[in-house]
Amino acid sequence: MRSSPLHESTWVRVLLLVTALAILTLFLFAPLLVVFGEALSKGFDAYFDALGEDDTVSSIGLTLLVAAITVPIDLVFGICVAWCVAKFEFRGKSLLTTLVDLPFSVSPVIAGLIYVLVFGLHGWFGGFLRAHHLQVIFALPGIVLATLFVTFPFIARELIPLMEEQGTEDEEAAVVLGATGLQLFRRVTLPNVKWGLLYGVLLCNARAMGEFGAVSVVSGHIRGRTTTMPLQVEILYNEYNFVAAFAVASILALLALVTLVVKSFFEWRYATELAADGR
Repeated sequence: MRSSPLHESTWVRVLLLVTALAILTLFLFAPLLVVFGEALSKGFDAYFDALGEDDTVSSIGLTLLVAAITVPIDLVFGICVAWCVAKFEFRGKSLLTTLVDLPFSVSPVIAGLIYVLVFGLHGWFGGFLRAHHLQVIFALPGIVLATLFVTFPFIARELIPLMEEQGTEDEEAAVVLGATGLQLFRRVTLPNVKWGLLYGVLLCNARAMGEFGAVSVVSGHIRGRTTTMPLQVEILYNEYNFVAAFAVASILALLALVTLVVKSFFEWRYATELAADGR
C-alpha cells in the first residue's frame, strides 16, 4: 500500500524544504541582495542623489502616470468581461475567453511592434495622425496602449473563475426581489468578489509598472520624456552608471516586495471570510 504524500518520512520532507529554500535563495533572495547592495555600494548620499536626477524622477513619474491610466481601464474591462463570461451564456463566449488570454501567448515585443506598424509614421493610421498633429508612437499614448495590451487579462482572469465558482443563485434571488442591474452589481456581485478584484488590481498594477518589452518598442527611449523605470535602468546600466541603475532597480524591487505583502494580506482576508461563512 502506497503511503500518502501527506505522511512522507521526515528526511523526504526535509529534503523538499531544503531544495525549495535553496531555489528561493538562488533565484529570489540573492538577486534582491545584489540589487540593494549595488544600489547602496557608495552610501546613502549617492543612492538618493541617483534617484534625484531629473531623468530618473521623470521616469518614476511616467511609470506612475501610465499605471494610473491603465489600471482603471483594466478594472472596468476586467469586471465587464468577467461578469459576461461567468454570469451569462451567449454565442462567441469561448472566443471572448480566448481573446482575453491572447496577451499571455504573444510576446510583448511583438505587441509593441504591432502598435508601431499600426500607429507609426508609416503605419496604417500614420498619415491620419500626422495630418491631425497627433502622436501615438514615441509618446505617452503609445506607452499606455502597449501597457494596456500586456495587462488587461490580469483582472479578468482573477474574477472569471471566482464568479463561476459562486454561480448565479445570489443574483437570481436579488432579481426576484426586484433589484435593478446596478443594485445587483453593487450589493451582490461586487461584495462577493472584492478580494479577488483587489488581488487582480494589485497584479495588474505591478505588471504595468514593471513592463519592459512592449514599452521599449513604442517609447523610442527618449530620456526625460518616454523612459519608464525599467527603461531607465537599462539606459543607466548601458552607460556603466551602476549605482544609479541599481538605485532605480531597487525601487522596482521594493514595489515587488510590497506587492507580495499586500497579496498575502488579501489572501489571508479572503480565507478568513470563507472560514467565517463556513465555506
